[in-house]
Amino acid sequence: MEMLKERIFSIDNEETFNEVCLEVYGYQKTNCSVYGKYIDLLGKGKTGISHYRQIPFLPIDFFKTQQILAAGHQTEITFTSSGTTGMITSKHHVAEVAWYENSFRSCFQQFYGEVENIAVLALLPSYLERSGSSLIYMVDDLIERSQHPSSGYFLYNHEDLFSRLRELKQSGTKTLLIGVTYALLDFCEQYQIDFPNLIVMETGGMKGKRKEMIREELHQILTAGFGVDKIHSEYGMTELLSQGYSFGDGIFQTPPWMKVLMRDTNDPLSLTSHGKTGAINVIDLANYYSCSFIATQDLGKLHEEGGFEILGRFDNSDIRGCNLLVQ
Repeated sequence: MEMLKERIFSIDNEETFNEVCLEVYGYQKTNCSVYGKYIDLLGKGKTGISHYRQIPFLPIDFFKTQQILAAGHQTEITFTSSGTTGMITSKHHVAEVAWYENSFRSCFQQFYGEVENIAVLALLPSYLERSGSSLIYMVDDLIERSQHPSSGYFLYNHEDLFSRLRELKQSGTKTLLIGVTYALLDFCEQYQIDFPNLIVMETGGMKGKRKEMIREELHQILTAGFGVDKIHSEYGMTELLSQGYSFGDGIFQTPPWMKVLMRDTNDPLSLTSHGKTGAINVIDLANYYSCSFIATQDLGKLHEEGGFEILGRFDNSDIRGCNLLVQ
């Protein structure tokens, strides 16, 4: 098991990614009963799989009604999605929280460098006001490991956040501000700062607090409010243990153990090619003890030069998760 963990987080080419995918698929179809039954119902149980593009993807809604967990393992921590009163929320039963820590720490370092060199500020009121958020777990860890005295959370105390940002700008400190989208907009309505080196990362959408906006309009407001050239974004969700990041323009990249594919919206078992709008399938090999192959309700598009963008969600699906903006 330790050897496989090392292989997952040291993938550096397509061939190795495919080999590990097939190994993880073999384990999960045998040991994750919900996934195994789903594969059998599709008539794929005895089908030979030689490439990850042939692997069946489990509809994400199963996380709302079933316990997706490999046999012989107990839940160490349960992450839950946000939702309004009466809404059925997703539950991700995580057998080893160390896998999650390894994933988000490795991913963050790959995209942003050592967190010890960064002041991490978090404006995440809707996440802090509920329990079970995987995002808060990650940000807690980043704040603690940054060891910077200015790192910390801000609820609705925008004046304090503004003062902190001015101090960090003056001291020339590398600074990350990660915030739920509506809270960043609320801040910009009260304060403006010219902080060109600030990394502003929006995540989580409007959470029912504001009208959804197209990405271009949103980022125009935020770039003006913080005095930055680009707005960074995070793509993650309760059902995943890994994240995609965008350095601007809504184009996301993933770490080597995570991959995004597009499926045909009219034929959920068929994949589309680059440049075509489709529904997002995610491979997250960090989900070893649950399911690594998930068919989400997000719409997107793959780019020929690499990366993907989010274009919205299926009609009548719950609005939740990170960066699910209507384009």
